[in-house]
Amino acid sequence: MANMFRWTEVHGGKTPPPGESVGPHERMSWGRTIGIGAQHVVAMFGATFVFPVVMGLDPNLAILFSGLMTILFLVIVRNWVPSYLGTSAAFVAVVVAIRSQGGDSSDVTGAILAAGAVLALVGVAVHFAGPSLLKKVLPPAVTGGVVMLIGFNLAPVVADTYWPQDQWIAILTTLFLVVGAVLFPGFWARIAVFLGLVFGFLLSWLADLTLGPITSVTPTSNGEAVPHDRVSFTGIGDASWFGLPSGDLADGVAAVHGPSFSLTFILLALPGVIALVAENTGHVRAIAEMTGDDLDPYMGRALGADGLATVLASSVGASPTTTYAENIGVMSATRIYSTAAYYVAAIVAIILGLVPKFGVIINAIPGGVLGGITVVLYGMIGLIGAKIWVDNDVDFGSPKNIVPLAAGLIVGIGDVTLKFTEDFQLGGIAFGTILLLVLYHLVNRRDAPANEPSDETDLTYT
Repeated sequence: MANMFRWTEVHGGKTPPPGESVGPHERMSWGRTIGIGAQHVVAMFGATFVFPVVMGLDPNLAILFSGLMTILFLVIVRNWVPSYLGTSAAFVAVVVAIRSQGGDSSDVTGAILAAGAVLALVGVAVHFAGPSLLKKVLPPAVTGGVVMLIGFNLAPVVADTYWPQDQWIAILTTLFLVVGAVLFPGFWARIAVFLGLVFGFLLSWLADLTLGPITSVTPTSNGEAVPHDRVSFTGIGDASWFGLPSGDLADGVAAVHGPSFSLTFILLALPGVIALVAENTGHVRAIAEMTGDDLDPYMGRALGADGLATVLASSVGASPTTTYAENIGVMSATRIYSTAAYYVAAIVAIILGLVPKFGVIINAIPGGVLGGITVVLYGMIGLIGAKIWVDNDVDFGSPKNIVPLAAGLIVGIGDVTLKFTEDFQLGGIAFGTILLLVLYHLVNRRDAPANEPSDETDLTYT
């Protein structure tokens, strides 16, 4: 274990020269390593605290556990898979569905914990059976379809919850984010979500100063339009500078809480496992391509580590985790794959998570800003499903692909419900995923899937 925390200093401790790199078990000088670790913090930051906010969970707790679980992940994969575990978007639609059916935050974290446990078991199975197991059970046609329906199922959340709170701030934030992500240079484009949040926050603050309060529906106004400031730092004076997250969430459940378990809600959460498999598989293969290392022996470890991290985080009320493509972008640009930098990023996140005043600032993000950010992020989740299809040449000229996918997508995106009893029903994402899986394997049971991915398949999903 002690050897895990020893990195060989290369290139004289300096930035690697053109054509060279810094491997997972290597590092630059500690000063430069801390600098690249800070870049990883900024890269993961926007999405890591936006998603717990939209899920109604505590962002401070999410950031704290993102750091703790990143360290756990690195230890389990023996520092071979440089990665940051930020908050997963795969369960946002699940959380919306659970809350719409009367569930509270403890029901949310209970369902996510169960999904994390399933992912951990998948990791164990892949570790012993090999990555080929994933290709048989979850071919790209299925994985892409599930990821797509998860993303597009969230469209009503933007339209009904965030956008109406301040439509002009929302559209300007969207415009900034899109321009930034596409046209900003290098590293700045990779942190466009974070920059968009800062832009929208400042724009909302200026609007309060110049235009006064806005009248709109808020999550706490019971459906009535009420006058309110766009930015409110209520509670920041009472929040301490250092300590564990405390207080209650919007639904009255304590920020740090234990999970509750319901079969109905657990079934809603299980499709998120497929998205997490796609995320982690794509992440490991992308890193293998960049570093030149054979990481197939660590695929099961990576899946199992993320599953275990999600279990541990949700057991105390924190958000689910996943490997972050934003940080792959940093590695791609710098050719620095040192896991030492990820330990630095994790420690910084842990420190930030223990500053309650910081959490008050995060919770003050205006609804219009969240509307502008989520309209892009949720759409990107859905389109990543299409990217999986394109990257793997899924043949939509074949009825064996297009027909079962069509049925599952409409059920999942349209929130179609299958009612068994008054207390048990399948709807939306859960029903769509089950239908897609069953129908696809039913009509493809005699033949190996024509679109089975090769070892070079890119299933990246973020």
